Amino acid sequence: MSTVTEIRWHGRGGQGAKTAALLLAEAVSEAGKYVQGFPEYGPERMGAPVAAFNRLSDEPIRLHCHVSNPNIVVILDPTLIKGSSIVEGLTAEGLVLVNTAQDPAQLRSALGLAAGQRVFAVDASHIARETIGLDIPNMPMMGVLLAVAGVLPREQLRAIIQKQLEAKFKGKRDVAEGNLKAIDRAIQEVRGA
Repeated sequence: MSTVTEIRWHGRGGQGAKTAALLLAEAVSEAGKYVQGFPEYGPERMGAPVAAFNRLSDEPIRLHCHVSNPNIVVILDPTLIKGSSIVEGLTAEGLVLVNTAQDPAQLRSALGLAAGQRVFAVDASHIARETIGLDIPNMPMMGVLLAVAGVLPREQLRAIIQKQLEAKFKGKRDVAEGNLKAIDRAIQEVRGA
């Protein structure tokens, strides 16, 4: 049986959850792995809650449904934590990555995580405002994912993402560079508990 790593992204419309999941899927595919990346939303507008998903594996992936038991939950907007079961289904040794300035130990309690589950935090919104001039936290959170999840060797995945950002923002070198700086800063500033 193949091992599949499942990731569930939570954010609000305009924060880049869909973009991050698709960019990760493209990068992992280019690295030679099997992957799925897809959003789940309806006619939501900017600011409405959205989810996106990834599955990564060394073998073909036969599942074709949303992710209900993620190994990793990425939360782009910490206001989604209150009053929800955002970490529902998280595996026993799962990781939760949160865009917040809050202390990871406090988050652990607020999320009700079990002993084997870990939480990592970084102020991705602050990093994004300083590096790209907009509060779009998806690329700093991609940096956190690279730093702690081990889905692929960090430098390999970062190099692929750099190539993708440069192609996506062709003619907008400052945007691509800002996003890469955001990824690198998040790798350096992430804290865990």
